[in-house]
Amino acid sequence: AGNVEGWLMLGRTGMVLGNAGTATGAYANAYRLDPKNRDAALGYAEALTRSSDPEDNRRGGELLRQLVRSDHTDIRVLSLYAFNAFEQQRFGEAVAAWEMMLKLLPAGDARRAVIERSIRLAQEK
Repeated sequence: AGNVEGWLMLGRTGMVLGNAGTATGAYANAYRLDPKNRDAALGYAEALTRSSDPEDNRRGGELLRQLVRSDHTDIRVLSLYAFNAFEQQRFGEAVAAWEMMLKLLPAGDARRAVIERSIRLAQEK
């Protein structure tokens, strides 16, 4: 039960198969075993933000804020944070995260167009 990598693998499998309970539980175990493991923290945050429970969403958002504070150059974290902020109608936070992503992505990156559209959409809200 102390194998972080095993819990991470189970969490990823749960996400791929759409089994939220398995994913959340596995990522929670991995995060409890190693709170400094960014994959565990990000997986747990993602599972929480996809939950239908508003309290899970809040906890996932808080965990994402902590991850952004600890490293604001991680594209995966910024992307999930921006999406979560947008879903929670915190449009200013979403725009700030997307703008940070634009600074980090190379000029020809295909994701830039999607991010720019997302920023425009959030600014219209």
